[in-house]
Amino acid sequence: MTNRLTKRTVDALKANGSDAVYWDGYLTGFGVRVRKSGRKIYVLQTRVDGRLRWFTIGPHGPLTVDEARTKALEILALARKGIDLREKPTTPAPMMSDLGKRFLEDYVPDHCKPSTLGEYRRSVELFINPVIGTLRVSEVQRKDIAELHHGLRKTPYQANRTLGVLSKMFSLAEVWGWRPDGTNPCRHVKRYKESPRERFLSEEETARLGEVLRDAEEEMPSAVAAFRLLLLTGCRMSEIRDLKWEHVKEDCIELRDSKTGGRVVPLGPEARAVLAALPRTGDNPWVIAGKLPGSHLTDLQRPWRRIRARAGLDDVRIHDLRHSFASRALALGESLTMIGKLLGHTQVQTTARYAHLARDSIQTAAARITESIGSNLLSEREDDTGEPAPSRN
Repeated sequence: MTNRLTKRTVDALKANGSDAVYWDGYLTGFGVRVRKSGRKIYVLQTRVDGRLRWFTIGPHGPLTVDEARTKALEILALARKGIDLREKPTTPAPMMSDLGKRFLEDYVPDHCKPSTLGEYRRSVELFINPVIGTLRVSEVQRKDIAELHHGLRKTPYQANRTLGVLSKMFSLAEVWGWRPDGTNPCRHVKRYKESPRERFLSEEETARLGEVLRDAEEEMPSAVAAFRLLLLTGCRMSEIRDLKWEHVKEDCIELRDSKTGGRVVPLGPEARAVLAALPRTGDNPWVIAGKLPGSHLTDLQRPWRRIRARAGLDDVRIHDLRHSFASRALALGESLTMIGKLLGHTQVQTTARYAHLARDSIQTAAARITESIGSNLLSEREDDTGEPAPSRN
């Protein structure tokens, strides 16, 4: 055949009294054998170490044309390495759980930050392995990825992040020889649209949070200090949680390895007061100290859930404290450029998400100004008798 085999063309093939093979016009050596009985079986003909070999891929029906073609590509990739799949393999084919393990142990530590390792581990262990961990790497199809992605549709952000992790894992699987080149099953799986989540604390909510934090100081002093610093500096959670005293200077924090690289975080008087109130011990280098000697508080989510519940702020995430810092700066008239520097943004587009707040501030300012001018321009004057002055027409 000169055309690519499709379901329609294979369904249309008829038995002609003897076995016949119809070749795919797209992938050399791949075809479908039609038996005298009408049964159709996908086959592949290629050479392994110079010897011509026939491989039976599977019957049409249980296998789609695309699935059979993918299996043919896998056989061809191994054949180029001199591996004949008809011979008993010396090692078992790797499973998706094996790919996840190698990805987390061999690739991520050398190419990603520790915080990214935690995010990737969460995706692999919570969302990938429970669904497709027992599938062989070479057998995973696009439909398997689409079903996993669809299963996370209620949380579009997590669905898309998991899809991204999977795509990288399959790219590495090709590099490691676990899948043929160009067979990443994540291709063409459409990501969900993500609506940016923006939550900012109002002045009243900030005051309410401050009151709850004051009440919780004796119960969880380190966590309370962390939340105060997050709101007073606009830092990311990991930047405060993993902060060491050696990075704290008189009027700033010197972060040597933040998400966007090294940066300096200026400290206002209130932030410096929070740091000054924290105890320092010679055997503990961490600012946000843990309960055990020499340790730091690694889990801020659990105390935050308790704090926000007491403050009636159940929809506020820790990261929203950073957003609140930015929104308050805009309300006070700071420019987007300055806010980007304070937050450690390296791209203008990242700070531009707050642009609508700037427009709100401008609108509020315009309303105050026009109200002041309008009171003089548009209001009727009263004469000495207390009556409106006559109109001058």
